[in-house]
Amino acid sequence: MLENYEKSLKLAKTLFPDEEWISTETNVWVAKSRLSQREREPEKWVKEMLQVRILTSRGSIAFFLPERIIKGDGYKTADLVLDGEIVEMKTISGGRATLSGKFKYGYKQGKILLKDCTITKKHSVFICLKSDISVGSVKAQIAGNLKNRPDEGKFICFFEKTNELHTWTFSELRAIIGR
Repeated sequence: MLENYEKSLKLAKTLFPDEEWISTETNVWVAKSRLSQREREPEKWVKEMLQVRILTSRGSIAFFLPERIIKGDGYKTADLVLDGEIVEMKTISGGRATLSGKFKYGYKQGKILLKDCTITKKHSVFICLKSDISVGSVKAQIAGNLKNRPDEGKFICFFEKTNELHTWTFSELRAIIGR
């Protein structure tokens, strides 16, 4: 766990060198500039904390990044650094089309932070799935979204209906469709 803390802190400081990191609960640090979100958008804050606890309760280390919009791209940056990787979190309550759209958007949010990053080339997407979509269907949908995208990273999916957490590397998912 100490190794994940050190990797995560190093990446968070590399991405946002002028930021101060505040411990808010076990295994969770938040950029000081993002703490204003608790007052500004309390419902969003509660949702993000519930999502991250799914991961930190299993031993992961999370650093919530400042919210920034990248000029020229128009995308917000990813939500956090988790165990030394950039991760965007999404909650899905719709069907496969919604899953696909949210994954693509989250994928771009993570990738944007890698442009000038020299210590990692990995970015991941975490989805809290509230819908009743099967594991196989989710894997197939995300594999199709990764077609011809050579990036490294993981897709992490929490199936709320069954209380199951699954993680696949992008490589494992691309192998499903042979690309």
